[in-house]
Amino acid sequence: MGFDEHKEVGEKSGAKKEMINTDNEELDKLGRQMSDNSLYTTDHEEEDYEGKIELGPQFTIKEQLEKDKDDESLRKWKEQLLGSVDLTEIGEALEPEVKILSLSILSPDRPDIFLPIPEDGKPKSPWFTLKEGSRYKLRFTFQVNHNIVLGLKYANTVWKTGMKVDSTKEMLGTFSPQPESYTHEMPEETTPSGYFARGSYSARTKFLDDDNKCYLEINYTFDIRKDWLST
Repeated sequence: MGFDEHKEVGEKSGAKKEMINTDNEELDKLGRQMSDNSLYTTDHEEEDYEGKIELGPQFTIKEQLEKDKDDESLRKWKEQLLGSVDLTEIGEALEPEVKILSLSILSPDRPDIFLPIPEDGKPKSPWFTLKEGSRYKLRFTFQVNHNIVLGLKYANTVWKTGMKVDSTKEMLGTFSPQPESYTHEMPEETTPSGYFARGSYSARTKFLDDDNKCYLEINYTFDIRKDWLST
């Protein structure tokens, strides 16, 4: 997940754009945009989002509203964020809880692929198979409980034969606790094509917040083949 040949880097790691191997026509088709130091990154390297950030003391939702009552703009923002949330049902928890409920891959070329989320974060290999040169995007649903989650992020890193070929990071936003689930779709991407693009990849997906609390980590493998698997 994370193979768009044409989109701007945005939050992708590294500002310098570099093709994997400009001397090789097949590898050029991968069209990856990577930083110099991303070429030899192993899966033991920490993600940028994992740095230590001190955000100060935490408060329950009721405490946050009380302490901000004199700041009209901040109070209105939090009230708008909370919407119709029943504070009597939220409780007094300091830590938000984010549960990823479902993950699926959407492609105009085939029915949606629903990905089961294992409890240990290690799906059976390969977790899914993508067709080379196909358009696809990731959709996931999640639920927030107990407290407001600040700066929820999606981070995904992909390796092939030990070489990092993609690093995608996207800010999802700030969410209040509510009974209903949230749904988010990632931007559409295109899988690479060609002989060197096909094969097995390893990857790691994480969902983190501004305090670098990780709500889900999945380490998995996937394949890129000439065609979709038969359904």
